[in-house]
Amino acid sequence: MKALRNYLDKIKPNFEEGGKYQMFRSVFEGFETFLFVPNATSKSGTHIHDSIDSKRIMSIVVISLIPALLFGMYNVGYQHYTHAEIGGGFWEMFIYGFLAVLPKVIVSYIVGLGIEFIVAQWKKEEIQEGFLVSGILIPMIVPVDCPLWILAIATAFSVIFAKEVFGGTGMNVFNVALITRAFLFFAYPSKMSGDAVWVSSESICGLGKMVDGLTVATPLGMTSTGTAAPEFSMDMITGFIPGSIGETSVIAILIGAAILLWTGVASWKTMVSVFVGGAFVAWIFNTVGPDTAMAHMPWYEHLVLGGFCFGAVFMATDPVTSARTEKGKYVYGFLIGAMAIIIRVLNPGYPEGMMLSILLMNIFAPLIDYCVVQANIAQREKRMAKLN
Repeated sequence: MKALRNYLDKIKPNFEEGGKYQMFRSVFEGFETFLFVPNATSKSGTHIHDSIDSKRIMSIVVISLIPALLFGMYNVGYQHYTHAEIGGGFWEMFIYGFLAVLPKVIVSYIVGLGIEFIVAQWKKEEIQEGFLVSGILIPMIVPVDCPLWILAIATAFSVIFAKEVFGGTGMNVFNVALITRAFLFFAYPSKMSGDAVWVSSESICGLGKMVDGLTVATPLGMTSTGTAAPEFSMDMITGFIPGSIGETSVIAILIGAAILLWTGVASWKTMVSVFVGGAFVAWIFNTVGPDTAMAHMPWYEHLVLGGFCFGAVFMATDPVTSARTEKGKYVYGFLIGAMAIIIRVLNPGYPEGMMLSILLMNIFAPLIDYCVVQANIAQREKRMAKLN
């Protein structure tokens, strides 16, 4: 690493002001700070003394997503081979899923990072690192058969209009990955809903086979249009069910949650509150809700199906768009879980619910923090009045 550090120091003048490669200064700085923690210090404003920067935090989040991503790749192959009624071993299924998912990851990063590079050059600033996480989240929350060109358009839209227009990383109001999914859901509903989008129907590099007329609904989709909730099974926990690429395996998601909590990157208060809010409202609907299959679905099934777990662990805990006060995190998380179940039960057109719930609470996160701060100020004023 010392040799690499010396080499970067040697070529760095070429990328600084006046150097022959100065137009690529932001690209060089982004690459350098990705490899080495910068030793620059702030000269004004708030000073934060820590040995970790935002790139390292983003890297930890990416690592925590890997178990769900790898399982999602295998599940893509497993679902294809199962519904195509052909035999296949573990590696055949995994390689099939890997080849199906990898292009989505590549397109997401090329489009998103490409826009960030252009914006950084235009502003003459260093490349922001926020898309390191969004770039891997986006392919994990879309159906496996989502066309690449549509994914590219949605990614570009979310990066430009949900992030850059607000000022870039740390300034966005909405979760960028969820805006991508929302754009896809409303702009191209046929590619995001229906029974045929959740299982890959193509043969890839000679693996698998073409499947004509494939119809496979997710458990939530069947419940929203059916008369009874599906029976609980371990497949709902392990993840061997149709669904978005990274959202099906509760076990893989919990491994990611453990990494985030152990490293202190995510807040357990937000995470736990989402599950508490969802379980509480689901229990209420089980008791006094309407006579529908979704209302009668047991509360624990609500928590393990769809994107509930994935949203609670990786989306609701986004430090930029979530509540930042300690008490506010409890309220913010509880309302996300509660609203997700309310949307699922009362609006059959949106059986997922988690996406809209988090985006809605992204709007109210600043208000929640404001109310918490004002309540603390009022309490302090009362204590001071008593002392005087």
